[in-house]
Amino acid sequence: MSRQRKKKGRAVSGWLVLDKPLEMGSTQAVSKVKWLFGAQKAGHAGTLDPLATGILPIALGEATKTVPYVMDGTKAYRFSVRWGAQTTTDDAEGDVVAQSDDRPSREAVEAILPDFVGTVRQTPPQFSAVKVDGERAYALARQGEEAVIAEREVEIDRLAIVAHDDQTTSFDVECGKGTYVRALARDMGRALGCFGHVAALRRTFVEPFDEEDVVTLDELSAAAEEAGDEGARHAALDAFLLDTGEAMEGFPRVDLGDEQAQKVRLGNPALLRGRDAPVAEDEACAFHQDRLLAIGEIARGAFRPKRVFKL
Repeated sequence: MSRQRKKKGRAVSGWLVLDKPLEMGSTQAVSKVKWLFGAQKAGHAGTLDPLATGILPIALGEATKTVPYVMDGTKAYRFSVRWGAQTTTDDAEGDVVAQSDDRPSREAVEAILPDFVGTVRQTPPQFSAVKVDGERAYALARQGEEAVIAEREVEIDRLAIVAHDDQTTSFDVECGKGTYVRALARDMGRALGCFGHVAALRRTFVEPFDEEDVVTLDELSAAAEEAGDEGARHAALDAFLLDTGEAMEGFPRVDLGDEQAQKVRLGNPALLRGRDAPVAEDEACAFHQDRLLAIGEIARGAFRPKRVFKL
């Protein structure tokens, strides 16, 4: 009989809201955090390009089960568009493929903003993680192939000018899942007839995490170096983690007693008692002693778990 292989690393769980530095890829950032924490498992909620900075929520351990809920949430960015050139990557890293000597006035930029708010049709950049016939678009682009990427609908809730000069315009944008800011910059440049690409990009919000939650790699490294032995180092780093349940802020919540919680841990429904007990919810969270226990549905007077957490 084969022996079960022991998992490497600590069974640590929680969310780290990393302030991703410039020129570091998201996968590299996750690997660095996983190594620092000695975690068994890690993942992130939404890729940031190497030339982007800002909020990269990283889930450790059981928190990885909540990644899809964070990825589906609202995101916010501050970005600058440099007018006069379109590039292969739609940012400053790519080669210029179209140019113009025209530069838009602030009034001209203001005039097109309503066309880019609401439900907007957008084609992701050639250099993106979108899959085309099983291949990532960026992999095809690096091989010199131009992928045929389907246009999609995205939601842009707010788009506002922050600053403007004769070369660039800076914006704040709030948007839904799947929105590419680089594609937004490209399309605004085309609409203005002068072309454009992202010159700087910072993610400032990933629901429910904001910039007050962020931690830098330098802060993590300093805390690890100041600690003594391995136990002290892990304790110092764990202090930066947010509880797994914080990812589910805004979802319907029920608090369970000991007997109810035990039923849910075993994958069974738990009856909800009391006049104020919710009757029906397609998606809800169950907490026990203020810690996330399960995600499931409320139906027929009971919480029915779909995903149970071992916290």
